[in-house]
Parts: sequence; structure tokens; C-alpha cells
Amino acid sequence: MSGGVGMVENFGATTVVQGTPVVHGLAYGPVIRPAGRPDFGLDPEATVPQEEREAEAQRFTAAVATVADRFSARASASTGSSAEVLSATATLAKDRAWNRAATKAIADGTPAAAATVAAIEQIAEMFRGLGGLMAERVTDLDDIRDRVVAELLGLPEPGIPMPDEPSVLCADDLAPADTAGLDPQRVIALATRLGGPSSHTAIIARQLGIPCVVAIAELDSIAAGKQIFVDGTRGLVGVDPNPEAIGEAVQQAREAAAAAEAWRGPGRTADGTEVLILANVADGASARAAAGLGIVEGVGLFRTELAFLDRPDEPSVAEQTELYREVIDAFDGQKVVIRTLDAGSDKPLKFVGLPEEANPSLGVRGNRIVLTAPQIREHQLDALAAAARGTTVVPWVMAPMIATVAEAREFAALVRAREMVPGVMVEVPSAAVQADKILAEVDFVSIGTNDLTQYTMAADRMSPELAALTDPWQPAVLALIDRVGAAGLAQGKQVGVCGEAAADPLLACVLVGLGVRSLSAAPAAVAPVGLKLGGVTLDQCREAAAAAVGAESAAGAREAARAVLG
Repeated sequence: MSGGVGMVENFGATTVVQGTPVVHGLAYGPVIRPAGRPDFGLDPEATVPQEEREAEAQRFTAAVATVADRFSARASASTGSSAEVLSATATLAKDRAWNRAATKAIADGTPAAAATVAAIEQIAEMFRGLGGLMAERVTDLDDIRDRVVAELLGLPEPGIPMPDEPSVLCADDLAPADTAGLDPQRVIALATRLGGPSSHTAIIARQLGIPCVVAIAELDSIAAGKQIFVDGTRGLVGVDPNPEAIGEAVQQAREAAAAAEAWRGPGRTADGTEVLILANVADGASARAAAGLGIVEGVGLFRTELAFLDRPDEPSVAEQTELYREVIDAFDGQKVVIRTLDAGSDKPLKFVGLPEEANPSLGVRGNRIVLTAPQIREHQLDALAAAARGTTVVPWVMAPMIATVAEAREFAALVRAREMVPGVMVEVPSAAVQADKILAEVDFVSIGTNDLTQYTMAADRMSPELAALTDPWQPAVLALIDRVGAAGLAQGKQVGVCGEAAADPLLACVLVGLGVRSLSAAPAAVAPVGLKLGGVTLDQCREAAAAAVGAESAAGAREAARAVLG
């Protein structure tokens, strides 16, 4: 922990701690913390008589169903990333592996609550060993455990109490059900000890539009009730700042936010270079909400996973067509970029039956699912083509996890055969290295900065210890993006970014300087990006990009760009 050095920059705070910035903005208020893990008072020696074990197993099954149904209901009431995350958690609640382990323990006489705790810990230990995205699911598993046990014991559902006044939520980590249900008027900022730039907490904080800093190693030293500021631009949390200094800074931040909210596009630099400002969506509801803002020029990433998650069988072409048509109708006449199913890894499909993998992040995920179930992609492309018939939208369709030129060529042929525009995601370093050859096969590419950063730096993007490595400002990642951008400009083909990096106004300018001409982010983040771009020239963006690529660290790249762009 460091003292309050730099009194102006740190507003006279007595103590300042550093983390990884993930959502820009400045907030100030008292700290609230979630309650610790509930003490259910389980008796480790308790056993269930033989004649009561079947009924105990039924109680367990009913409790799991209740918890899973609550997650599904919240998913249905949410949109975008929140809905996707909650739906995936509902699927995890019903996961056969841990349910089977608990049921077996109950059959051997263990009470349902204790069996739940033991079974979840068994699976959590396996997830920790797998690392990557799977390790992040341990927080989700712990949340499921507490909710199931509470249901079994007839106790209130665990969760984060809503504060009476605007407050800053500090926690080790946050479960999806807690983060997705936050009221941004009462929880005005997030700070976590764990997590990374692309954790569930960070993604949902972007959707809520509240400042967020993660991977703060010393966050535990800040007690509940303390007055703190969260600077989501610099990644700082300060304790007991000078009320007058922080009050003035927060007011300036509010004025800047108000100016951003007044921005109406279109996206372009101060000297007229056009940059498409697009929205990331996950379903019809989030697409209609994004379109209703009146500031985005279309969809830069339509995640199609919600049509497939938490289902025992593959959705029919007709079902998919109806879901996709909702998004197309919301943006009829505009650009709609659709990513084909990105399942596998932390988003398993019940109806495919993929084997457990030692390293799911490097396994059968994304486009690679064709190795096991090629019909899923065929049916999805048929549904996308059907959804566009009778509209003025020609879908731009891209495949995730493309690693070779041959994969890009094969996918492009399938898309063109259905009279749609073919593209691929650049998430694998090999795709960035071969960008010129891949762009020769497709009509556009979109860079997924979350995975590209993880794979380039060989660092688990959910590891708080490695958060500095998984920062998209890493110069090595920017150098790869530079390579892709240059290939796009040389061939006259669009290069976009749909990863979380596009939500950072400063980094967005650097991306434009690297040749990116399409930026897609959570709708709450697009206005600050558009406003920032409108205040700088293309030459400034190029100068900032060169300075960032030439830096030695992510922090150095960020500061080098800020020196050019302000």
C-alpha cells in the first residue's frame, strides 16, 4: 500500500492502492461489502436414515431446480452480457457432474446441504486446476452452493444488500447474479481484489456504465464504511480523500459524462476520418435498447450463444431464425455483424457431449466445434440467411477462433453461398500474423481483444496476479493489431474491434491510429468513445499509436498515448 503521494492527482487521499482500470470514470462514496460466506452450521457427523434418503435426494433436486430457475428468470429479465452470463450460470447450476456427485453422497447418507458443499468443492477444485476461463467459474460455483444450501435450509437467498445511499461496492470477487442485479444509482462503482479486464464483473460494469477497477491486491485493507474514490481511468482507489478536492473532481467527471451523453454521432475524427461506432448485443431486447439510444450505426457483435445455452437439444432453424430476426429488425437498413456460435470452454453445450479437456481455452471451442458437430454451424448459417430475407440487411457473418488461412477460406465459401458477407474473428495470434492472407479470403475481420491478449501474453485473462499481462494496452498486443490494421488498409477491407478494448476512449483512438475503422462496445460505453474520437485528428491517433506500440509496458503505453491525446 502506498501513501497519498501526488496530492492533486490523488485528491489528498491518505492511502491509495493500485489495480487494473477496466471502466473509465470517477466516483466517490462509502464502502459497502457483501456479507461473508454464510455459516450454515452444518453438522459434519449428521447422517440421513436409509428410509429418508430418497426424500432427501428429491429435496436436493427441487432446491437445485429452484435456484437454476431463478437464474434463468433473471436472465430473461436482463439483456446483453448480463443475460448471457446469468444463462450460463443457470446451466452450471444444473451441471450433471456436481449434481451426480451430490446425489451419490445423499444416497450414502450425507444430508443434502452437506452433500452440496462437498460436491461443489470437488468440482471447484477441478476448475481451479484447469485455470483459464474455468477458474473464473469457481466464484459462480460458490454462489450456486450458497443459494442451494440456503434453499435447502429454508433461509433467505444470499446476495448483496442494496445500500440506502450511493456507495462503492468492494469485494474479493462478485458472482454474476450479484453484479447483473446491481442498481447503478445506488452502487456507483466497483472495486475487486480478484478478476481481470474481461471478468464477468468488468463486463457487466461496462454494461452498467459505472467505474470499475479490478485486481487490487491490497483491497482487503479498506474497511466497510470508509469514504473512498474509485478512479476507473487510472486504476486507483483512494481512502479518505479531501472532500472539497474530490467533490470538485467528481463534478467535473459528471459534466464530462453529460457531454458524452449528448453525443449523437456519427463516429469520425476531428478531421473527418469515418469510424463506425457500433453496439455489442446478445438478443432482440438488447438490440432494441441499443437502437433506441439513437447513437450507434448498427451492430458490431451479435453474440448468438443465448439461443444455445441451457438447452437439452439444438434449437431448430425456425427457432434460431426468429431470434436472429429480432436483432435484424432492430437495425433494419444498418450494418449487423453476427458471430457464429462461440461455445465450448466455459460455455458447454449439453447436446454436443464434448469430452472434458485438460485446457478448454485451447480446446474445441468456437469454429472448432465443426470437428464434432458440423451440422450446428450449417443450421445456424441457414437460419441467419433466412432471418435476413425480406429485410434491407445483408448480414456480415464472422467465425470465432479462426487460426489458419484454410479455415477462413472454408468458412467464407459457406457464407458467400448463402449471399452474406464473410469475415472472421482475429483472436488467435496466428490469425494476426497471417492477417494479409486471411483478409485475401474474407471481406472483413473483427479483433477480439480479450482472447487475443490472453493468447498473445500466455496469461490467463481471469488471473488477478496476471492482470497487468492481460491488459489490452500491452505493446505486443498493439503490435499485432497494427499488423492487422495495416493489412486491412492495404486491401481496402474493414478491420474492426469488438473486444472490451473498444470501450476505452483513449485506447479507441490508438486503435484508429493502428488502422481500425469500426469499434463495437457495450451501448453504455459508445458515447464517451465517440466524443473522444471527435476531439482528435487521425494524425494524433497515429502518433499516439506509434508511441503506445513503442512502449515497454501496458502502463507505459497508456501514459504515452495520454501524453499525445490528453
